[in-house]
Amino acid sequence: MSSNEHVPVLLGPVLEGLDIKKDGCYVDGTFGRGGHSREILKHLNSNGILIGIDRDPEAIASVPKALTDDPRFELIRGESAQLKRFIEEKNLQGKIDGLLFDLGVSSPQLENAHRGFSFLRDGPLDMRMDPDSGISASDFIANAGQRELMHIFRKFGEETHASRIAHAICDARMNLRIETTAQLAAIIEGAVPAKVRSKKKHPATKAFQAIRIAINGELEQLEAFLYQSVDVLRKGGRLCVISFHSLEDRMVKRFIRNMSSEPEQYRGMPTIPDEFRPKMKTIGKVIVATNDEIQLNRRSRSARLRIGERN
Repeated sequence: MSSNEHVPVLLGPVLEGLDIKKDGCYVDGTFGRGGHSREILKHLNSNGILIGIDRDPEAIASVPKALTDDPRFELIRGESAQLKRFIEEKNLQGKIDGLLFDLGVSSPQLENAHRGFSFLRDGPLDMRMDPDSGISASDFIANAGQRELMHIFRKFGEETHASRIAHAICDARMNLRIETTAQLAAIIEGAVPAKVRSKKKHPATKAFQAIRIAINGELEQLEAFLYQSVDVLRKGGRLCVISFHSLEDRMVKRFIRNMSSEPEQYRGMPTIPDEFRPKMKTIGKVIVATNDEIQLNRRSRSARLRIGERN
């Protein structure tokens, strides 16, 4: 496996979770490098449909000709939060058999230093999923107040040393604009007490995650996709979501749980108005990677797959 090859995580459980019908209609809401999409297509006949969505222009440009020439497949450049609009434009509202949302950052994104996602490779501090919109991580760091930075690190990174890191960044930027991943990583590392640094995880891991989530609106994207899934899925259609950290996983778990139960005021009642009946049901328990998969693909070690089905 090459260093920048993106291996789809939990592939077997995803294909099983989607319960693919040969002539069904499916959406890969985070196309990435198309690993999951290629495998989904293998299970569809000539009447099947697969729609991919991604806001990363490099992901769009990397699509192999075998996919672009496949009449069953269409790739849309856009945000997953616009799922409902894309589906309505194709007159497929309520006709989708399966939705996949893989929240991981792709290996090529991490490997390309110019994207600025990784502290392991020095490059411009960007981190935008779509470099043509929004503000870069460098601009965000330059303009955010200390309290805002501390809040971001705590909320999106669950960072224990959020206050120290925010203070160190604000001190450092008074003398020099923070423009590279190496600069930021060094500042964060210096802010975390040496005695509590993990030998397994770089001190900048959680802070980099928090900044990426904040500037890309990742949790807002996830929330919009989840709630719109209820409108686009047909009865019996499946929702599969792969998350990579506890913040995302809690959101997905809470959403499926809430959609799988009636409002509290109707619980135990013999009759419930249709609009208040559960819209989904939970399929199985959370799924994690096997030891064998983790050995083959380290990215899968923190992956969590949850599945819901439209009622």
